[in-house]
Amino acid sequence: MAGKGIFPSSSPWYADVSKAPLASDSATVIAGVQSHGGWGLNNDFRIDFSFEVLAADAGVARKTFTQTGDFYDPDCDPAPIPFPNGGRVEGETGYQCTQDGDCHLIVVQGSRLYEMWRANLNGGTLEGGCQAVWDLTEDVWAAAAPPSFSRGDGCSSADAGGLPITPLLFNADEVKAGEVAHAIRFILPNDRIRDKKYVHPATHSTQPPGGAKGGDESPPYGAHFRLRADFDETKLPSEGARVVARGLKKFGMFLADGGNVALTAQNDTFTTAKWAGLLDAHDLKSIKVTDFEMVDSGTVYTWGVNGTTDCNRAQISN
Repeated sequence: MAGKGIFPSSSPWYADVSKAPLASDSATVIAGVQSHGGWGLNNDFRIDFSFEVLAADAGVARKTFTQTGDFYDPDCDPAPIPFPNGGRVEGETGYQCTQDGDCHLIVVQGSRLYEMWRANLNGGTLEGGCQAVWDLTEDVWAAAAPPSFSRGDGCSSADAGGLPITPLLFNADEVKAGEVAHAIRFILPNDRIRDKKYVHPATHSTQPPGGAKGGDESPPYGAHFRLRADFDETKLPSEGARVVARGLKKFGMFLADGGNVALTAQNDTFTTAKWAGLLDAHDLKSIKVTDFEMVDSGTVYTWGVNGTTDCNRAQISN
């Protein structure tokens, strides 16, 4: 359900960028990230397997939620979210956010994708931060998509960069089948992300003290990294790792959020294949920042209008 095919094939996640031109500052950015410590967690290109993607059939009722201080207007969607029995939020065994993590709640129902940040079931009350509701039938990143780009420039989503999470998650079924045919979500520590800057398909950035604080040698949100064609994936310790590396060469990865674990995958709760014996969290640790290059994404935008952080909302989804 995550990854390949969840959005229309014209969406940027499915573009082959193996021969795409590089950004003019690619070498500077790659060297800059490396000089500031590389990936998070001791420069380890690690995988986070904690993301759940829940499926809700048409009969699953949608639950209203109480907006917390992590809900931003007009960036975020107040629509009720489908709430299937037996589900859970990212990093937890149920709907309670007990570890003070990001606790993303992700649910697909019909042609709608619901992604919520900092969800928590408190007693019988669902509390939620920023929610983005995506229409899975639309490529809102196309140049001609009206009335504006994606959900609107300056607008956040359940991820800091304003991107959807689900199409950028890879899962065990894909890896077992031998191909990750889409771009992957990646994150960096905030001091390695360019302050207040983003490139499309991202629509949002952050700023100090709690957000992005990197200089011009850092990538902006939405930066599209591609594993170098000359990287020798045969030296990786598992076939699963080699599958992911081949996907990173062809489709790359988008900078979506700030944090310390570089790559994010879907948990195997609802997949046929399982991660055990297929891919370990450390199987890609030998891949360094300098094994990547940055694809040209065009205009670099400054977050906000005239120095503010206003969201110019293009669409309100239900």
